[in-house]
Amino acid sequence: MNRPDIHTVLALDADRRRARELAEGGFNPISGLGACGRRVWTDTPVEGLPRALVPVEMTHDSEYAAAMGDAVAWRRLRCRHDFEYWAATCVRIRHKVTGADVPFVLNAPQRRVAAIMEADRRAARPIRMIMLKARQWGGSTLVQMYMAWIQNCLCRNWHSLICAHVKDAAANIRGMYTKMLSAYPPELWDGDEEPRFRAFERSANIREIAGRGCRVTIGSAENQEAVRGSDYCMAHLSETAFWPDTPKSSPQDFIRAVCGAIALIPNSLIVIESTANGVGSYFHKEWIRCREGRGDKHAVFVPWHEIAIYRMEPDDPAQFAATMTDYEWGLWNAGLCLDQIYWYHRKNIENQDAVMMMAEYPTTDTEAFMNTGRGVFALEAIERLRAGCNIAPRRGEPADTGFADDSLGRMLLWKAPRPGERYVVSVDVGGRSAGSDWSVIAVMRDARASSDVHEVVAQWRGHTDHDLLVGCAERMARFYNNALLIIESNTLETESAADCNLFVLSRLAGRYHNLYMREGFDTATGTPTRRVGFHTNRATKSLIVAELIEAVRDGAYVERDPCACDEFMTYEQLPNGSFAAKSGCHDDIVITRALAIHALHTTGFSCHGVRIGVPRLSTRHW
Repeated sequence: MNRPDIHTVLALDADRRRARELAEGGFNPISGLGACGRRVWTDTPVEGLPRALVPVEMTHDSEYAAAMGDAVAWRRLRCRHDFEYWAATCVRIRHKVTGADVPFVLNAPQRRVAAIMEADRRAARPIRMIMLKARQWGGSTLVQMYMAWIQNCLCRNWHSLICAHVKDAAANIRGMYTKMLSAYPPELWDGDEEPRFRAFERSANIREIAGRGCRVTIGSAENQEAVRGSDYCMAHLSETAFWPDTPKSSPQDFIRAVCGAIALIPNSLIVIESTANGVGSYFHKEWIRCREGRGDKHAVFVPWHEIAIYRMEPDDPAQFAATMTDYEWGLWNAGLCLDQIYWYHRKNIENQDAVMMMAEYPTTDTEAFMNTGRGVFALEAIERLRAGCNIAPRRGEPADTGFADDSLGRMLLWKAPRPGERYVVSVDVGGRSAGSDWSVIAVMRDARASSDVHEVVAQWRGHTDHDLLVGCAERMARFYNNALLIIESNTLETESAADCNLFVLSRLAGRYHNLYMREGFDTATGTPTRRVGFHTNRATKSLIVAELIEAVRDGAYVERDPCACDEFMTYEQLPNGSFAAKSGCHDDIVITRALAIHALHTTGFSCHGVRIGVPRLSTRHW
C-alpha cells in the first residue's frame, strides 16, 4: 500500500479536523442553523432570539400570524413543526460521559437519521426504517423521542409499541419517556392534564399519556402473545438481531403480525433497529433486502467513526502514523482523522480477534455481520458477488418452444441463449410440498473458451413433482443450446419411490444426450457402469464446496440472483466437518452453483453424447 510521508499526513489531518469542527459546530437547534428540512429566516417574539430559521411548514400554519405576538404561543407552534427544536427545548437526557441531565441536542448521526424520518413525515408518507447500529450513539433514544414528539405534539390517541429482545430492555427505553415527561416545560405542554404517565386498565405493560390519550406498550420477543392484537400506530422494535427464533415463534412471524396491523398512513412509524449478531437472522435478511431496495424500509447504517465519543488524541501523531497497519491506512484513505484512527487502534488492542472488533465497531455494514462463527464464504467476496446481482428483466416458465413469459412464472431470465455459446444447467432436487426444501434449476454460461468469466443467466425455483422437475430442467437445457445437464441425484435415488424416480432419469437419458454421468460399479454383474447425475456424499460434497469457495473468492463467476448471496452468507461448516445451511436457512441455490462449477471443472467441450464426470486434478488444463 502506498503511504504518504508523515508531514503530508499531519498537514492533511489538520485540514480534516478543521472541516469536521466547522461541520459539527454549525448546528444550533434553537436558531435552526444546520437543522433538517426546508427552512426560512423569520423574526421571532422570543426574548434573546430575534431571528430564527424555522421550517417552511410552520410559516404556512393558520396559527402563525397570531403566534408572532406571543412568545409562548410561538414556541409551542414551533414545537409542533420542528422536532430538533422540540428535542433541545423539551427533552432532557443523561449525558453518556458526565452523567448529568442535559438538553437533548441531536448529535451528527442522530441528525442524519432524523432527517430521513422527517423527509417521510413532511411528504405525508408512512415512516419505515431499518437501522444497523454501532454502539453508544443514541439510536434508541432518538427513535423513542421522535415517537414521543409525534404523540405529544402532533397526534392524539396515537398508540405505540416498544418491543425488545428482553422486557427489561424495553422498560429501559420507556424509562427515557418517563424522564422526558417528568421534566417537560409546563408552558409548552399541549395536553388536558399535566404531563405524566398513568396506568391503563391495571396493565403493567401499558401506560397512557395523561391528557393526550396516547398509549405506550412495552413487550419482549420472549412473550410475543402479550403484545399482539392492539391497534398500534407506531412500533419501535429494538435489538431484533437477538430475538429468539424457535419452531413455535419466529421474529419474522411476530414482526409481520405487529407491523401488518399498522396502517400505511401519515405519521405511522415502524423502526427496526439492532446491532448486528451474525448472518442468517431475520434482521440480517431484512437488512439485505431493504439495503438493495427490495423492501419497504429505509436501510440506515451508522458506522463507529460518525460517533464523536470514539476519538482519542495520540501522544505522538507522527510516530503513530508511521506505525499504522494496512487496515488503519485504509481508514485514513477513507477520510478519517488521526484521533479517530488512534481510538480504533487502542480499542482493537482489547480484542483478541480483529473480526470481533469489526463486528462491535463496524466501519461498513459488511463488517457489522462479520461474527458469523462457522461461515464458509468470506463476506467481502460475497459482497463483490452481490454487486453483479439485479432484478431479472424477464420472468416466465420453460416451454417446449423455449421460454414463455409469465409475470407469475418461476423462471428468472437474465440473458437469453446466444448462438455458439455453451451452458451448464444444474439441478438441486427438493420436495414437492410448500414446506419442503426448494427445487432449483440454474443456468450458467460456460466462459472457458473466452477470457471472460462464467455467468449465471437463468434460474427456476419452486416445488413440483420430480418427473415434472426433470422435464422442466430438460426444456431449459434444450433452450440453452442443448446445455450440459447435471442433476444432484441423491433425493431421486434414496426416497421411497426411488425405483420410479430412477425410471425418470432413465427416460431422460434416452431422449437427452448431453448429460453429466458418473462412473459406478454394478454389484450384480460385476461390471463398470455409468449413472445419470451427481451423487452427493461427504467426500463429493466437500469437493464441490471447495471448488465453489475458490470460485467465489477469486471472482470466477458472475452471480445475478441476490438470494444466492443470502444463502452464501448462511452456509456453514459444522463441527463434524460437514457442510450445511445455518438452521432455518436454505442452501438449494448454493448447491446448484457448486454443481455447475464442478461440471465446468471436470468436463470437456464436446456437445455430443454423455459427459463423464471425473475428479479434478491439479495438472488438468483447459
